[in-house]
Amino acid sequence: MAKLKKLPIGWKILLFSLVLAIIGMLGMNMYEWWLVRRARFIRYDAFGTDIPTNYSIHGIDVSKYQDIIDWESVQAMQVENIRVGFAFIKATEGNNNKDRHFKRNWKKAKEAGVTRGAYHFFVATKSGRTQAENFIENVKLEPGDLPPVLDVEQTNGVAEARLRERVKDFLQVLENHYGVTPILYTNVDFYKEYLSDDFDRYPLWAAHYLQKERPRIHRPWQFWQHSETGRVNGIFPKVDFNVFNGDSTDFRNMLIR
Repeated sequence: MAKLKKLPIGWKILLFSLVLAIIGMLGMNMYEWWLVRRARFIRYDAFGTDIPTNYSIHGIDVSKYQDIIDWESVQAMQVENIRVGFAFIKATEGNNNKDRHFKRNWKKAKEAGVTRGAYHFFVATKSGRTQAENFIENVKLEPGDLPPVLDVEQTNGVAEARLRERVKDFLQVLENHYGVTPILYTNVDFYKEYLSDDFDRYPLWAAHYLQKERPRIHRPWQFWQHSETGRVNGIFPKVDFNVFNGDSTDFRNMLIR
């Protein structure tokens, strides 16, 4: 009987690497399957979207695109144990713009008993300091409000280094003025590509719609925008849905004192 030739060492290494790669891919697929099973997303027809029920504090974010909001109806809506516990409200954009419904939303949300937070939409071609001054001029935060939020999700053609510099300026001006650390909102891909380690000290509100259980980002996060197709009593257009990553004590500790 002819003897089988031994494989050269190079082929052995290649085959071993291929086996490891296949095992790794199978492991990742099993992990993704486990996350989906664990997430316990439940479809709530009244809310018009799937909601992760393993989080206890749910919220929305709104702007002029939600038109006139009946905040009492928002606060009163409850399906099983799911209700709107907080709302981020757009306040300003760029150097001079103010959301036309901000003043009303800010007042009515508080009157209805909805915990409120205000956010600024960042325009990368503008000065971070000037944009922060626009926000400060229009937003008076009170005890019980959420920290101010910077929404940054576009480069507008600005170089990465300049973008980061302007974002840092904005956040620092707000932190100095309000005496609290601002929250940073962005989608997970934008954070990884343009912000990353330089902004890890800021509480993160992450937008990510493609994965159950949690946003796909390897740093601590406090809020997760998991859907942009929700429905709530008192708001006619669709609305973004969010969850808070913690319990009621953690949530209270985030609020301005």
